[in-house]
Amino acid sequence: MEPIALSINDTAKTLSLGRTSIYLLIREGRLETIKLGRRTLIKTVSVRRLMGLEQGVANDAA
Repeated sequence: MEPIALSINDTAKTLSLGRTSIYLLIREGRLETIKLGRRTLIKTVSVRRLMGLEQGVANDAA
């Protein structure tokens, strides 16, 4: 079963990007986040959209 959200580090590994690039994608609105206390998690569905694996807004921005 796929997780609902990934950490910043796991997202960076998945996309083969650095943490700074992940934060840039968040600021641009291309990755959706969930805040749990002090943790910032990335919605897995938004990672899949960015990778072109699902239809959505992030594909249009690419």
